[in-house]
Amino acid sequence: MARNDPANHAHFWWHARTPGLSLMRADFTTQQYAPHTHDGFVIAMTESGGSVFKSRGVTDEARTSTLLVFNPAEAHSGWMGWSERWRYRSLYLEESAIATVTDGLGIEESPYFIRNVFDDPDLIASFLKLHVCLEEGKDVFRERELLFSTFGQLYDRHGCGAARIEPAPRDKALLRVVTDLVNDRYADELLLEDLSAAVGLTPFQLIGLFKRCLGLTPHLYLTQVRLANARHYLAQGLPIAHVAALTGFYDQSALTKNFKRCYGITPQQFAAAAATGHRH
Repeated sequence: MARNDPANHAHFWWHARTPGLSLMRADFTTQQYAPHTHDGFVIAMTESGGSVFKSRGVTDEARTSTLLVFNPAEAHSGWMGWSERWRYRSLYLEESAIATVTDGLGIEESPYFIRNVFDDPDLIASFLKLHVCLEEGKDVFRERELLFSTFGQLYDRHGCGAARIEPAPRDKALLRVVTDLVNDRYADELLLEDLSAAVGLTPFQLIGLFKRCLGLTPHLYLTQVRLANARHYLAQGLPIAHVAALTGFYDQSALTKNFKRCYGITPQQFAAAAATGHRH
């Protein structure tokens, strides 16, 4: 049961001057993130306390001495663990923001990160400075300078251009068929058997395919697609209950529960931030 603690909250907002960039400042005493992915990079810096997270089948810790980096579409989960309180800041870069960074650095594509945890005090300090500057929103020139210099350091020190092992061609082809089907029919009452039959696999084989290629189960992937579309509709100002119905969730409560577990904020908080263009 969550403690009655006013510190248990998160502020989320979009950075209007950099499309595809959003930020969060969290102060949690109770929080558990279900396995999930993001469309782009996630960079997180712990200001005090910490948490436990799982990614790539490995359990590790978030502390003030570590920088967390998750690649696009990389599954991860997290929970409070040993810490009584966890204060952290995070940046989320979707495709357009990643393109802004790569263009600013004069490179063709962003690197892949073969680890999630980096012990790099200077870089942690730089990202914290960047986050605070973006939050204040007072100096566009400095924001851009910090954005490019900090990501330049991250990419140069820790990025790897050829370390990612791609799924085998057959796996990729089958996965594309199924994920296209999910993206087309996410609002329907889909069954696991519907998806597996579409590519001539058993449900068990389909689960293996998703785990090999995405690190998620088919159900978790479907939930991710529904949540992504829910974010789209919420940003347009549609009522939460209507959004739940449009995206295949059982009801508003189910949408809220999954949204909070994945993003750390409620649909209402997200909609408010999207409506104002500022932090909530």
